[in-house]
Parts: sequence; C-alpha cells; structure tokens
Amino acid sequence: MTTEHFKGQFEVELKYRIASPQAFKRALNDVPHQIRFEDNSETDWYYDTANHSLRKESKHLLLRDIQPANIQLWIVKGPGGDDCEASDILDLGAAKNMLSTLGYQLTLTMSKTRSIYFVGEYHITFDYLEGLGYFAEFAIMTDEEPALEYHRQQLVSLADKFSLGNNELEHSSYRTLFESLNE
Repeated sequence: MTTEHFKGQFEVELKYRIASPQAFKRALNDVPHQIRFEDNSETDWYYDTANHSLRKESKHLLLRDIQPANIQLWIVKGPGGDDCEASDILDLGAAKNMLSTLGYQLTLTMSKTRSIYFVGEYHITFDYLEGLGYFAEFAIMTDEEPALEYHRQQLVSLADKFSLGNNELEHSSYRTLFESLNE
C-alpha cells in the first residue's frame, strides 16, 4: 500500500464526531476501501518555544510514534488550516534531543488509537481518544493549492456516505479539545 496518500504541502481535512463506532464501521464496509492499518497506538509529543511563539502563530510542531506499524514522523502544521508537512524520522529519541537542544519544550503528550483506510485518493482516519470519544477525519494531502476547495467538496460527499454532516463536524483540533478537557 502506498504512502503517497501522505505526501504534499497542503492537507484538506474534515473531522467528524462519531456517535456510534459500529454504524461508522458498517458504512465503511459499504464503501470500497483498503486498510492501511487498524487499531494502532499513536502518541504525539507537541513542542513549542518558552514563550509559545508557535502556538501564537497557529503553528504546531510535533513528533509522532505509531505502533505496532513502527512509523515515526516529524510533523509541522500551520499557520493556515490546510498547511501541513510530515517527514519520516529514523530515531525518535534523537529527534526529541535535537528539539530540546534547540530550546523547544514539550508542551503536550497525547495518545489515541487510530485506524487508517484509503478510499480512492482520500484517506479516512478513525480515532479514539480517551475522554474525548470517537472521531473520523476525511482527508487528502496535496501540493495542488488551487484544488483545495474541490477536494473539500469531495470529502463532504464522501462523509455523506457515512451519514456525517454539519451537525457532526468538529472544528477544533485534537490538541485544543484535549487541552480544554484538562483545564
């Protein structure tokens, strides 16, 4: 299975709250798809400067560990909602040390259970976060900035096949949701 799904400077992503994981799985079975992986444990470590300059600029710097798929990523999101780049890393410990050496501080650690499915050129992540519940993210990564709105409309149509609409749409990031849970 290709990792081309995760290449590109821009990410169009629509996140939905899932009331019934069983109904979501039934709908998934009705849509032709490929499984990238199911029920992996994913841990994200968010970093920022001492004065939180990244957060103030709506940017995110994080390291991600996905097990048992054995994938480690360096991810930068923002400043726009669609700006996102990810790169494989070989040594998670070294990357953490490098960030610390550069003066970045760990600001949040977040874990989730994640499954990823490919539906044509799009991918769907099905997530469970303790205390927050179930979510599905319908997304594509691309270098084609003029095509962002087209992809957004295609993702809305795909989500409709899962009976997901504006009422289930979640506009807050997992980070924001998690931080508000712990306030």
